[in-house]
Amino acid sequence: MAETEAALRTLAHNVRTARTRAGLSLDELGRRAKVSKGALVGLEKAQGNPNFATLVRLADTLGVSVSALLEGPSEGRVRVVAADTVMPLWTGAQGSEARLMLTTSGPAPVEVWRWKLEPGEEYPSHPHQVGVVETVSVTAGRMTLIVDGAEHTVEVGQTATFDGDASHTYRGAGTEPCHLIMTVHLPPGPVSAS
Repeated sequence: MAETEAALRTLAHNVRTARTRAGLSLDELGRRAKVSKGALVGLEKAQGNPNFATLVRLADTLGVSVSALLEGPSEGRVRVVAADTVMPLWTGAQGSEARLMLTTSGPAPVEVWRWKLEPGEEYPSHPHQVGVVETVSVTAGRMTLIVDGAEHTVEVGQTATFDGDASHTYRGAGTEPCHLIMTVHLPPGPVSAS
């Protein structure tokens, strides 16, 4: 329980700091990210339990990575992260999961994700901000990547890339679980006002 409370305090601090840096009121952040003001007030008070989609919308709107909202201060020049030490940010009903392993620092950060997709289970993602590019590299099994309604089969040993500002869905294909490494390449700098 103490770990969850500490994680919520870190998230609250990081959201408030990113919102202030972006010069956004709670009302404006809520409008742009499609999150209620009440939920944002609770989040900034380290209360509530935001879901994965809410975290992605907030990160996109604030022009930061999801892990920038979740991580505490840097611990040094080299970070080694084991998959079993990172809680899944999304878990499907059939056992699929997505874990945000880390985000690189610098002007154009890259998120590194580990995904497991059970056959037939899918995760639909809303479009990200313009400039986001995703890659998926299948390490076991097979997946169907759907971008703007077009299906693309990605087999073990293959990598696909696409602009993340289109609607996209990841679906496990075949008879075995699909394992993949996803990178999300974020554009440099904060999101411009819209």
